[in-house]
Amino acid sequence: MTLSTATDEVLVLAAMAGALPMFHTEDLDNLRRGVHYRVLVPVEARNRRETARRLDMFASHGAEIRTVPSVPMTAMVVDGTLALLPGDRCGELTEFREPGVVRVVVELFERLWRPTGPPGSGSGPTQRELDLLTLLMNGYTDESAAARLGISERTVRRMVSELMHRLSARSRFQAGAKAADRGWLIELAG
Repeated sequence: MTLSTATDEVLVLAAMAGALPMFHTEDLDNLRRGVHYRVLVPVEARNRRETARRLDMFASHGAEIRTVPSVPMTAMVVDGTLALLPGDRCGELTEFREPGVVRVVVELFERLWRPTGPPGSGSGPTQRELDLLTLLMNGYTDESAAARLGISERTVRRMVSELMHRLSARSRFQAGAKAADRGWLIELAG
């Protein structure tokens, strides 16, 4: 079994924003065949234009991408039976099929994927993002939300873009729906 023979799911941990271990022809072929991809990258990935472009392209093909404050290692898990971990040489990934090794990598991935804690931890919204979401939910434009928050309109657009990226949303409407699904808007609705 290799990446090109994946049938169900590929989990990706990318420790450094500039070193994404994916986005090859076989990954896109897998997505076309219905293989589910979940990808974790550090928050800094959003600040690198080329990396953000690659993430957006991958998300547009159906991959779920989340950012977290930091990713401790680069690794991949294919169909829950094969772990690809850093090898001896830089950029090299070594195959591991031992169930215990695979299970540890999957558990690490799942802990990072499902952040816990108050707003501002993990990939949930910060208080400032919640304030922005409240204003947008109440019909404020980017310009009026910026004035209300005391920040620039450009900062509002960047924050919205980051939220959309974190939620793997293609539109503001979809971002709102996904934020609601994650429970981010529950406190704001009242």
